[in-house]
Amino acid sequence: MDDEQIFKALADDTRRKLLDLLFQQDGQTLLQLCSHFEMTRHGVMKHLQILEDAELVITEKVGREKFHYLNPIPIQEAYNRWVSKYAQPFAHGLNALKHILEGTTMSAGITHIYQTYIRTTPERLWQALTDGTFTQQYYMAARVESDWQAGSTYRYVQAGKNVMVEGDVVEADPPRKLVTTFNAMWMPEAERGEPTTVIFEIEALGGLCKLKMSHIGLNPSNALSESVQTGWAQVLSGLKSLLETGEPLNFGS
Repeated sequence: MDDEQIFKALADDTRRKLLDLLFQQDGQTLLQLCSHFEMTRHGVMKHLQILEDAELVITEKVGREKFHYLNPIPIQEAYNRWVSKYAQPFAHGLNALKHILEGTTMSAGITHIYQTYIRTTPERLWQALTDGTFTQQYYMAARVESDWQAGSTYRYVQAGKNVMVEGDVVEADPPRKLVTTFNAMWMPEAERGEPTTVIFEIEALGGLCKLKMSHIGLNPSNALSESVQTGWAQVLSGLKSLLETGEPLNFGS
């Protein structure tokens, strides 16, 4: 994605408000979003189209309704690229990006959808998702362990044998689709809530792979719903960096 297109999309206050609204409640219809603006439906649609073209918003059609989801990955990648390189001169100008990534409230919404394009093969991407040698370089230093058979368990283990995430493999169709339950073991039991569902879908597009990830079943009243949005953006942008450059990202710097 062209950085210029991302910054152009973010330059307009209405479009930034649309992203904020989707951060607060992901998966809204056009009618829901229009209720926050004193402009025509067509005007809101034009702003949403610009955000879609920049891949900052992803749409999913269910029946006759089309739902809009915030895709924070292009923002995370732009933030990584520019703030890490020119921290002082650009930090103030990119404060809107940081706000979207690190906002503190998300009042509703049970599904988050993420999408990115990676210059790799489906087989290599599948390996990076399921091989602990890869995951420990981009997934919060956690090594994944599983045989990836439907019905088996999996877990992400950090140094010191701390289990970060665990769950069951619901479906494994290499190198196209992986469906698992998700239990956030790093959180106290009362805060993590019931296990949720994570779906990875891989589509080959010439020399690229489109990776779509959906996190389904989140309870907005649990703390997990407030933490996964930034966490997944960092994990997936780290995965992209590792496969395309051979270098993991350092979010601690």
